[in-house]
Amino acid sequence: MTNEKLNRTLSGRVTSNKMDKTVTVLVERRLKHPLYGKFITRTKKYHAHNDNNQFSIGDLVEIVECRPLSRTKNWKVTRILNEETNT
Repeated sequence: MTNEKLNRTLSGRVTSNKMDKTVTVLVERRLKHPLYGKFITRTKKYHAHNDNNQFSIGDLVEIVECRPLSRTKNWKVTRILNEETNT
């Protein structure tokens, strides 16, 4: 068995970048209701570390789990998947 830790990755949309070096990422997941079979959307917000303040509201980003950086921040933004264009 190797000692490598498997890091969890999630993708979501940036909803707030008002904090310094932190963004709020909204992650949506779809699951099927156990009895009725209808698909339900569950959402959760994560605070993620944004070192250079380079991500803006509306960007689709990938976050990865890391060591605790503050009381609420345990995730880091690794890359941008789709950039929001302001027209």
